[in-house]
Formats: sequence, structure tokens, C-alpha cells
Amino acid sequence: MSSPEGLDRRGLLVGAAALGVAGVTPAASPPPPVAAVAAAVPPHAELVYEALALLEPTIEHGQGRYGHRARVPIIGGWARGPGFSARILPGGADWQLLRADGYKELEADYYMETEDKALIHVINRGLVSPMKPGAARYAMSTPWFEAPSGRYEWMNQHIFVGTVGPGEPDRPSVRLMIYKLL
Repeated sequence: MSSPEGLDRRGLLVGAAALGVAGVTPAASPPPPVAAVAAAVPPHAELVYEALALLEPTIEHGQGRYGHRARVPIIGGWARGPGFSARILPGGADWQLLRADGYKELEADYYMETEDKALIHVINRGLVSPMKPGAARYAMSTPWFEAPSGRYEWMNQHIFVGTVGPGEPDRPSVRLMIYKLL
């Protein structure tokens, strides 16, 4: 059977085979192995700060198509670490989605003000597993920062991870440990 251009399949196959025998490959060479392009050293985490976010009671928003939604107002708190100190400003919120599988998706959006009055916008997305007897609870986050140029600009230039845990027993709060990946 001939192609529209007047060439038949047999001729094309024979020609392609001849190129391969002659050492010419019609296809591009394969990409390098993943190990050749991956970083030689796996990332490690460096503590940036520990934070305590103070909360108001949860405001229920009800059932939606993706699960049960709620909002937890953030009313203050602090963040302290090696060379870093800030206060969490009131006015933020932790938007929560309780999924059908029992996991809770978190998205906290708030500002911190450092001791030298720099404002840092924080969006901290997290995932918390349901409590199961005898099992450790998964409660991790990935904070993103928008910091001003200058002293805190490094916060715009790294990837961060964090843990989410219970705050103080005498008031609604949550404790965060934030790490920079290097």
C-alpha cells in the first residue's frame, strides 16, 4: 500500500532499518538517568522558628461539595527561633476542610511583625490525619512567606516545612515548628 506521497511502508521500514545499521539513530538520544540530574545530597531541615498561634473558637461554615468547612480566627501569638523573633498579628484565619476520609486540610493566612517592624505575610497549608488509637497523628504543613527585601528576603528564596501540634492547654492555640529545607 502506498502513502499519499508515493512511498510505500516497506520502503520506509527498510530505510529506517538501514539508518540504524549505519549507526544513525532517527530518534533523539534518551535523557540522562534521574540520578545524574538529581541533587547529590538529600535535603535537610534547619529550624527557623517555633510559633504559638492564639485562636478564637471555630466558626462552622457547613457541609459543601468537598467536605465540611470551618474557619478559625487567628487573634495573635508569637514566633521565635535562632535570629528570628516576631509577633503574630490578629486578623488572620485558618480555613479548614474536613474531608470524607477524616483528614483535615488547613490553610492559614496571616501576618507576622518582626521586632524591627518588618511585615511578613504567611500562608501555611497543612494536612492533619484523624486520631486513631495507637497510631501517631500526621500533622504537617508547608508555609509560604512573602517577606520584604533586605534582612528577611531569604524567606522568599527557600522551601519550608512545618509540624502542627496542640498549643497551650489553658487557651485555644496551636504550636508550629517551622523548618527551612537546605
